[in-house]
Amino acid sequence: MTNALIESRDAFAARHPEKRVDLNGREWGVIEAGSDGPVLLLTPGTLGRGDIFWQQIDALKDRVRIVAVTYPATGGVAEWADDLALLMDRLGIDKATVLGSSLGGYLVQYFAAGYPEKVVRLLPANTLVSTEASRQRPPYTSDLDTAPIEELRKGFAMGLGAWREAHPDQADLVELLLAEVGGRIPEIELRSRLNGLKKAPPLPSLDFPKERIATIEGDDDPLISKEMREEARALLQPGTSYRFAWGGHFPYVVRPELYVSLLETELGLSLTGESWGEEAVRVK
Repeated sequence: MTNALIESRDAFAARHPEKRVDLNGREWGVIEAGSDGPVLLLTPGTLGRGDIFWQQIDALKDRVRIVAVTYPATGGVAEWADDLALLMDRLGIDKATVLGSSLGGYLVQYFAAGYPEKVVRLLPANTLVSTEASRQRPPYTSDLDTAPIEELRKGFAMGLGAWREAHPDQADLVELLLAEVGGRIPEIELRSRLNGLKKAPPLPSLDFPKERIATIEGDDDPLISKEMREEARALLQPGTSYRFAWGGHFPYVVRPELYVSLLETELGLSLTGESWGEEAVRVK
């Protein structure tokens, strides 16, 4: 049986293989696409490489300069924020709109706090503003350095299996994510990502214009609870908040056209997207 998402992602990866780049002694994966227009920096969650955003990159690359990253095997949120700043300098990028999902959403908040001069717009997506609650649930309750990798992968598989049972229409997404956690993301990098969230420092005070912050969330996100979403909005006080009626924790994968429309609005490429009715809502 074919999987349309995996086939599409793999075709993209063949056209846009990530480069390995040393930043402060850590090896990152970097995908660059496009050369003109506003700059968009993309940081994935725990279960994605830079190419997890392939549908947005393909749709925008003729109008936007895009940089998507894959995390290194060492370091954590504070170090990674410094690495992103160095990467922008290396690429000759003064400012960018930065979007991060989940773990990446926490990272871009930390990055914007430390390097506000490098951020045009801040887009934390399907994310959190405190890691305390996450540390109390598997796999973060395990010793992430010594626990057998099979144990950690099994935890992800159980959660993804439950999502597939509840949402059989998203079986292709689950298979794609199982492939990521099953080895497409190497063990050492997977442990690094998990530790990155478990050991993440508290977010610094964010001195950044609220009107240049847009949060993105999903009503049916199984990982970011309603309380977490409300906490994020209360702290960030975004000028705009996007809420997906459905799409789970990966709306950019399962609802790519709507997500592209959102990005077009945030990047100033379109005046549309004032509201998407019941399917997704844009709230000032």
